[in-house]
Amino acid sequence: MSNLPVLTDHFDTLAPGYDAVLSDVWGVIHNGIAAFPAAGDALTRFRQKGGAVVLISNAPRPGAQVARMLDRMGVPRAAYDGIVTSGDVTRDYVAKNPGEPVLLIGPERDHSIFTGLDAPFRPLQEARYVICSGLYDDETETPDDYRDLLAQIRARNLFMLCANPDVVVERGERLIYCAGALADRYAELGGEVYYAGKPYRPLYDLALDKIATARGAPVPLERVLAIGDSVRTDLKGAADLGVDCLFMTAGIHAEELGHRDDPDLAALGDIFSAAGQMPKAVMRRLVW
Repeated sequence: MSNLPVLTDHFDTLAPGYDAVLSDVWGVIHNGIAAFPAAGDALTRFRQKGGAVVLISNAPRPGAQVARMLDRMGVPRAAYDGIVTSGDVTRDYVAKNPGEPVLLIGPERDHSIFTGLDAPFRPLQEARYVICSGLYDDETETPDDYRDLLAQIRARNLFMLCANPDVVVERGERLIYCAGALADRYAELGGEVYYAGKPYRPLYDLALDKIATARGAPVPLERVLAIGDSVRTDLKGAADLGVDCLFMTAGIHAEELGHRDDPDLAALGDIFSAAGQMPKAVMRRLVW
């Protein structure tokens, strides 16, 4: 693919062209188990030079909780100005629909989304809508295990809010299914789905507001760079927003590209061609 971006080794060659970064978290800053120290260092250096960094995540939990998780992993607070998650967008929706009985599909760890909100959990036959934050047990289950449940939800014609539009995510060296995989299945059945995170606009609007607060004024979109490892969420989200994208090859597409440290650029070109979108630049991992 002749117009494939050249693999870039260092972020400092791109950074002067931008005043703000919207960075993915899982796949860029950590892999679900361990942080990538070089990524935290790169974002910290960008901020030291006057840039603003807002982390954007499809994590189905509030941004404050993600910040505490990053603390435990050793990601420095100096690496970012704020965090916006699909959990934050989900909370905003629930807050605007208080008291509505909801069927929650997802693990117990995601119940923190609803802390302080009037969102009574109910079984399917009593629910007015559905929130899907993930699989009940993402270590052992697949979307096929939810075929009957999704059919029953569709029979009741319930609206579904997807609190994590990711289809898969890395956990160490493995890929596990996320809420987006179930939401996509429900949409294929003809169900109505609202995706609360990337690549959809509500999350980006909240993130741009945080950037404006950090900088003291809005940043023109041509001076904003999105960083991520997913074609479906990060690259598409950046394109739809109208900002450049720095694409990480060592994330969820690593297996498709042959090797984390030596990606197949032809295969990468095929992925971008199929998506109809091209990032500004490509890196293996985020390094200053």
